[in-house]
Amino acid sequence: MQTHPSTNTSKHSRDEARIIVALDYPDPGAARAMLARLDPDRCRVKIGKELFTRAGPELVRAAVDARFSVFLDLKFHDIPNTVAGACDAAADLGVWMVNVHAQGGPAMLSAARERLERRETRPLLIAVTVLTSLEAADLDAIGCPGTPRERVLGLAGLAHRAGLDGVVCSPMEASALRAAFGTGFRLVTPGVRPASAGAQDQKRVMTPAAAVVAGADDLVIGRPITAADEPLVALAAIEAELATVPPAEAG
Repeated sequence: MQTHPSTNTSKHSRDEARIIVALDYPDPGAARAMLARLDPDRCRVKIGKELFTRAGPELVRAAVDARFSVFLDLKFHDIPNTVAGACDAAADLGVWMVNVHAQGGPAMLSAARERLERRETRPLLIAVTVLTSLEAADLDAIGCPGTPRERVLGLAGLAHRAGLDGVVCSPMEASALRAAFGTGFRLVTPGVRPASAGAQDQKRVMTPAAAVVAGADDLVIGRPITAADEPLVALAAIEAELATVPPAEAG
């Protein structure tokens, strides 16, 4: 099982892989095939709701056994004890990182953190703020008026006060979050697309280098890598783009 310290900093080594490849497949076989084409020394992987529901914990264990750091992206959101237990179960799988919804509130966030801190080693615990598919009109429609940036900052504040390791956020909000919470708060950003790729179903997007300059620590990238004829070539192109960012500008 992978182990992680109970306290974490978001400051990156230049040698630490920033790219998390999203295995957003409906077919577990396709996900396993992609794992075989990727390099665990150069990227991490994300397993989300559809793939986990179809493949179950065994796929997570297979990825961990293949030396991949796994971000289990299930966005737990329930009563505090239920979420705490779910995070503990995720830790039993050996995942590197797990997430919860910040909208679950302070008690839920604190319960999840406290349960994980009982362990000798634990995964990173981060909170989802505002989904990158949502704009201001969408927030208004669900009774949360205001801009995505305002909502993200408010929810990130809840997570920070509850002692979580960081948040999932759009790269568009990364600079504001970095300014508000400093370098010890990890920023994990979907909505990252190389300039050659389209935005697809996400609305608040940014290129990899721009996201890192804005303060992002980890970049969640799916189809630009997984849909490429040569995934490692596509990964190398993104690595080359990130290598152009001066260390002083990297989050």
